[in-house]
Amino acid sequence: MPGVVPGPSINGLSNATLPYIVKLADQGFAAAVAADKALALGVNTYQDKVTYQAVAEAFGLPYTPLKA
Repeated sequence: MPGVVPGPSINGLSNATLPYIVKLADQGFAAAVAADKALALGVNTYQDKVTYQAVAEAFGLPYTPLKA
């Protein structure tokens, strides 16, 4: 329903994502992902490797666990 209530929708999205953006900016990618399991779960690819098993399986690609 974002088209019906664009203001509250963008506020909700911003409130949900801003803490992760701040962590990435303050700590850098590797440190932020290593320190935050939830953030690490959102990483699908890293350094030309598929780091999310379901994505790798869906596309028939090799899976490589994330090591940031």
